[in-house]
Amino acid sequence: MAARYQRILLKLSGELLAGGAGHGIQDEVLAGLADEIREVHDMGVQVGIVLGGGNIFRGVAASTRGMDRVAADHMGMLATVINSLALQHALEKRGLYTRVMSAIKMDQVAEPFIRRRAVRHLEKGRVVVFAAGTGNPYFTTDTAAVLRAVEVGAEVILKGTKVDGIYSGDPVKDPSAEFFPSVRYMDILSRGLKVMDSTAISLCMDNKLPLVVFNVGVAGNLVKIMRGEAVGTRVGE
Repeated sequence: MAARYQRILLKLSGELLAGGAGHGIQDEVLAGLADEIREVHDMGVQVGIVLGGGNIFRGVAASTRGMDRVAADHMGMLATVINSLALQHALEKRGLYTRVMSAIKMDQVAEPFIRRRAVRHLEKGRVVVFAAGTGNPYFTTDTAAVLRAVEVGAEVILKGTKVDGIYSGDPVKDPSAEFFPSVRYMDILSRGLKVMDSTAISLCMDNKLPLVVFNVGVAGNLVKIMRGEAVGTRVGE
């Protein structure tokens, strides 16, 4: 069965890698993600990935404690590089050719992000992990994910979370929170739904880039989306 999408951008939060520990990288979580990505890649899908760094360091949180915001954000960007290298290792153990491309130049560790080179890697069947956010402070990894998706021509952004999709509130704290199978970009902005920051959502909206928010912790969800099954919440016009 042909995959619904040929080129995707998968956005994963750093907190996912921490599992139940709350910090660091849990090997079993990393292995599970790598297995899912390999299965999708085997369907002929070109895969780009953006990882957050919240399991190691959160720039926004540090800035609220008095640290200079620019320095804090740069530290957060470096945390995403650590996560990206860990994922690269897990993917390559499973036989996938992988490239880490960093928005901050660090030639001994990762390739610099060059759009044409990134597209070429994808065309050759390599998984590309985009690290270090946009390379600029004051931008989240959600915004970086949308930016990279637009730049490389991804057909959709898949945001893997710990919940089944988008709710009217936090389903963990509020059992009565309403689940939305589909929602418009403008509804997210006007209702203040906690999906991505407003810059990322606006960038999606301006470029008519579909977004699917789903629970990446449920085995098989990623493959089901590739098959066109209704999983999570779809965000569009």
